[in-house]
Amino acid sequence: MLKKMIGESAFKLAGWDYHVEPNLLEDKQVIVGFEHTSMMDAILSLALFQILDMKIHTLIKKELFKGPMKPILDAIGGIAVDRKANTDIVSLMVEYFQKNEKFNLVIAPEATRAKTGETRRPIRTGFWHIAKAANVPIILMYANSKTKQGGILGKIYPTEINHDLALLKQMYKEKVGLDIVIPESLN
Repeated sequence: MLKKMIGESAFKLAGWDYHVEPNLLEDKQVIVGFEHTSMMDAILSLALFQILDMKIHTLIKKELFKGPMKPILDAIGGIAVDRKANTDIVSLMVEYFQKNEKFNLVIAPEATRAKTGETRRPIRTGFWHIAKAANVPIILMYANSKTKQGGILGKIYPTEINHDLALLKQMYKEKVGLDIVIPESLN
């Protein structure tokens, strides 16, 4: 109850509203978030997970797991990743999903931010490959800084990457007015 109150207070203090369809969430899922424009998005995402009483995990570069940051990153479910090593992140994440009764992997795909006037690059698709290999749904989370609204807007069960990315783009556009740039055909 205290976690929920703290999470709701964070939204109230920031002047944001949130919306979640509770039937969208499962015990195991990859949660992706768009649009990632500032650290406030991360703070409000953590607040939303507190409201929903969800234990989350996220991939964080291993260099940050030093000194006073290590216990904080461990506490928020950080999983250290060596970006320079030739590590099969998809297989590693599949193991996490298989070992845990409940597992929520949160990813803000690269290329979700762009400076004003800068052209956005297509999003990275690692989240899709992880969800497909782990046989879990992709939960679509959003943070719209223009409207100061955030939450969870939908769910996709991975089938075929081009279809699923087009659906993701359409859902974000229709439901919250965000234009996600997806890669050209990935066959």
